[in-house]
Amino acid sequence: MVTVFFQNAMVIDGSGAVPQAADVLVDGNRIAAIGAAGTLRATPDAAAFDCTGKTLMPGLIEPHAHLSFLDQASPHAFSAMPPEEHLLATLKHAKIYIDQGFTGCFSAAATKPRLDVVARNAINAGDHPGPRLLACSVQLTVTGGLGDLRELHLDPGDAMYTRPCDGPVEFRRAAREACRDGVDIIKLNPSGDTSTPAVPSGRTVMADDEMAAVAEVARQHGRRLAAHARSAESVKMCLRHGVEVIYHATYADEEALDLLEAAKDRIFVAPAISVTYTRLHEFPFPTTDAVKARISRDLEATVARMQALKKRGVRVLPGGDYGFQWNPHGRNARDLDYFVRLMGWTPMEAIVGATALGGAIMGMADELGQVRQGFLADLLLVDGNPLEDVTILQDRTKLLAIMKDGAFHKPPPAQLQRRRREAA
Repeated sequence: MVTVFFQNAMVIDGSGAVPQAADVLVDGNRIAAIGAAGTLRATPDAAAFDCTGKTLMPGLIEPHAHLSFLDQASPHAFSAMPPEEHLLATLKHAKIYIDQGFTGCFSAAATKPRLDVVARNAINAGDHPGPRLLACSVQLTVTGGLGDLRELHLDPGDAMYTRPCDGPVEFRRAAREACRDGVDIIKLNPSGDTSTPAVPSGRTVMADDEMAAVAEVARQHGRRLAAHARSAESVKMCLRHGVEVIYHATYADEEALDLLEAAKDRIFVAPAISVTYTRLHEFPFPTTDAVKARISRDLEATVARMQALKKRGVRVLPGGDYGFQWNPHGRNARDLDYFVRLMGWTPMEAIVGATALGGAIMGMADELGQVRQGFLADLLLVDGNPLEDVTILQDRTKLLAIMKDGAFHKPPPAQLQRRRREAA
C-alpha cells in the first residue's frame, strides 16, 4: 500500500454533514488527514490525484447480502448447483459487488454450509477480490417454513438453501454446527413471506423456545443473529431474544414498533424493499391478480412501517435480497433511489444509511463507513454529485476509483494523477 492524496474533492463524509471541498490523505489502510481544500500537502512519495469536480465518499455497504444466490427465478436452482461450482459463482458475485462500489457486505445467508465462510476467508487472504464480508449460516427454518424445498418423494430431504429444524434440540444443533463452521452470523426465518403462499408474510411459524435455543448458542459462541421477520409476532420474538438485525418488519404492529424504538441503539432494520418492488414492476410476475394484490400489500406495508421507524429514530438501512432473477446482483445501489423515491428519504439520508450505518451494522462503527481521520480507507471517487442525483451510484462508469483498505480495487483515471513535484 502507498500513500494517496485526494486533492480538492467534494467530500460526503457519511455522517450527514454538509459536503465540503477538502483534501484527504490516505496512509496505509487508514485516512491519515483531512483538511479544507488547499490546506494539506502530499508527501513526496504520495500518489496525488486532482479531484476537482468529483465527489469523494465512503464505500457502500450492503446490509443484506446473498452472494451465493444465483439470479434465478426459483431457489431450487441454488440447491441443484454442486458446491464446487457454487463457490466459484459466489466469488464471482463478490467481485461484482466491489466492482459496483460495495466495499462491505453483511451476509444474510449462504445457500450451502461454508460457502460464505470460504469466500470470506479467500477475500481476507487476498486470494480473490471482494468486499469486506461477514459470513452467514444457511437460513434456519421450520418444516414447511420459508425456504423448505425438500421433496421427500424425490430425495432423502437433504436439499439445501435452508436447513429445516423442528424443536429447540434441532435448532440448537444446527446453530452449533454453523458456529463450528466459522460463521459470523446465524440467520433465522421465523415468519412467512410473499413468495410462500402457504405461509404468508403475516404469519409466524417458529416457536419461541426454538429461537431461544439459537440465541443461547449465539451468546455462548459470540455470534450475531439476523432474522427474516415480516410478521408482527416474529419481530417481537426477535427483540425478546436479542436478534440484532431484523429484515423486512413488514407487518410490525404498534407494540412491535414501540419495542423496536426502545431497542433502537441495539438493532438494525433492513426492509429489502427492492426485492418486493421489482417483483411487482420489473419481472413477468405476478401471474394472477391475487398474487399482485399480495405483493402490493407487502410493498405498501413495508413503506409505511419504514417511514414510521424513521420518525422513531430506528436505524433503517437500504439494500438487500439481491440474487433473484428479478433482482439480480450488481444493481444493489438502486436501493438508495428506492429509499428516496418510494419512502421519502433525502439522498443524504440514503447515503448515510449505506455508509455510516453500514459501518455500524458491520460492527465497525468507530472505523468504517465515514471519511474521517483514523478510519479505514474504504472510499469511492464519483464523477458527479450523488446528492443531486443518487442514481449515478448505479452507473459504474461514474465510479472513477474504488478503494478498499487503502488499496485501489479500481485506480483513478490516469489524467487525474498529478506529477509529484506539482503535487508537493
